[in-house]
Amino acid sequence: MNLPKKTLLRLVFSFLLGLVGVLILGFTLYPIISYELNNRSSLSGLLSPVVEEDVDIFYEKDYTKASNWFVGGAKIEDFSLPKVAFYNLSIPKLRIEDAVVAIGGEDLNEHLIQYPGTALPGQVGNAVIFGHSILPRFYDPKNYISIFSLLPTLEKGDSIFVVYDGIEYLYKVEDMFEVTPNDIQVLEQNRSDSYLTLVTCTPPGDPRKPKRLIVRAKIVSNQANKQTENLNI
Repeated sequence: MNLPKKTLLRLVFSFLLGLVGVLILGFTLYPIISYELNNRSSLSGLLSPVVEEDVDIFYEKDYTKASNWFVGGAKIEDFSLPKVAFYNLSIPKLRIEDAVVAIGGEDLNEHLIQYPGTALPGQVGNAVIFGHSILPRFYDPKNYISIFSLLPTLEKGDSIFVVYDGIEYLYKVEDMFEVTPNDIQVLEQNRSDSYLTLVTCTPPGDPRKPKRLIVRAKIVSNQANKQTENLNI
């Protein structure tokens, strides 16, 4: 049976609209599915097990505010600005250069945030830095909304540079794992050395953002030590 030309055109048009809808849905979901399949397998020796919990209560949170990232952690008032308010962070592998880290404040739209109560760079302890992430395809190392979107691509041994109070510190990535928002142990201070912890929501681009990706690095050297070594030669 031959269909009228207008009916045939409607069917073709409907099919094309449906196809476009499927492509748009796939375009949106691919980064999340790809993260779950590829990154977990490639970092299988680096990622720690994740305890699955009911995280529905976190879905409506504003994750551009750092105080919402961990349950039972620092409160909004803990993020007040100190006298020394900013320093810089660079990650060559991710093309992040001299990103501003605020010691206080909690607006991740404007800069990276050092979590209240954690050690300053170069000090013994654990400096914890929060950064926002979105779909990796929209990654821009100069945009603080997307700045940590490629954090899952870091590997053991990658370099992270921090310049605090005129001194440059070099950290090397040691570990990477995921936690739930209830696990605030990652904010605790390890007094055996100087550590740097980078935190972002994961999977990148997932609007629920139910987990936190933790990248832990350990200090290797700093500019002050190099200057002392040169004087002793």
